[in-house]
Amino acid sequence: MCGRFVITSAPAAIREAFGYVDQPNFPGRYNIAPTQPVPVVMIDNGARRLRLMRWGFLPSWVKDPRQFTLLINARSETVLDKPAFRNAIRRRRCLVPSDGYYEWKAAGARKQPYFIHPQGGGPIGFAGLWETWVGPNGEELDTIAIVTTAARGGMAELHDRVPVTIAPPDYAAWLDCAEVDAQIAVALLRPPPDGAFVWHPVSTAVNRVANDNPQLILPISEEDMVAAQPAAPKRVKAKLVSKPKASASDDGGQGSLF
Repeated sequence: MCGRFVITSAPAAIREAFGYVDQPNFPGRYNIAPTQPVPVVMIDNGARRLRLMRWGFLPSWVKDPRQFTLLINARSETVLDKPAFRNAIRRRRCLVPSDGYYEWKAAGARKQPYFIHPQGGGPIGFAGLWETWVGPNGEELDTIAIVTTAARGGMAELHDRVPVTIAPPDYAAWLDCAEVDAQIAVALLRPPPDGAFVWHPVSTAVNRVANDNPQLILPISEEDMVAAQPAAPKRVKAKLVSKPKASASDDGGQGSLF
């Protein structure tokens, strides 16, 4: 799955990588979380544009978002059939620029976060689906989900799902909903080849959404990982302590164990 990711490349580098016409200036982000606005590359009037959309997909037919499950990911295996996504995969495909993401792996009594990023560095494009939700008062909200697929190779050791990364030569086909059929687009939803990504453990500070700084993606040592493990509770062995029996005058004639 994909529940947190980062954007660390300079705006100019991201613009060059995805070829959109806008020229936004935005700071690096090191802990992007669901429900936050994220930059999205999509086709608008035949040109690639960069838009901000809420991470958390809302199908157009949802009446009350408060009663609808937050959809941050869409499974590639069922995206053509799921009512929530079957229209978006045909008409509203997008790319989510990123420089890497986080995944958590069970480690003893807790989960250890890892930062996963492309072997050669530089921005990548997650496969995304977007939808505009229109509220009862005419309000509009653009929302997205990141497509995931089954992990393979070494990445499967961290988690059984990975976000789909669209290869740069396939950006045009993925984005072109007018000319490229959904069945062809779905064929692009593959896990990354072995060796395309590398990863290392990072501080559990990333667990807190409010933390957003470059230190979050720095590797930590094995000693730091062990030190972060919660201490095992001490087992106290009960002891039976014998005391002299109290006299009848001390306890009103009642015998006492203590």
